[in-house]
Amino acid sequence: MFLTELSPLAQRLLQQPIAFAGGFCSGLFKLNLNEEPLSAWLANQGYTPDSSNDGNDNSGNSGPQSISIE
Repeated sequence: MFLTELSPLAQRLLQQPIAFAGGFCSGLFKLNLNEEPLSAWLANQGYTPDSSNDGNDNSGNSGPQSISIE
């Protein structure tokens, strides 16, 4: 079961090792893909980041919510 979860990761690593290493490092250093110079380099490579993967919640809720328990 553990190997089936890692197989897509290994497959991507073997297909494009440089792109995988770049994505891994950007995640490791928590780089924002929308900031310069990274966004300009990604645009030159033909990649446009999705708005759904940027970690922002567009539902209008910001901050903690209060609830009441009866």
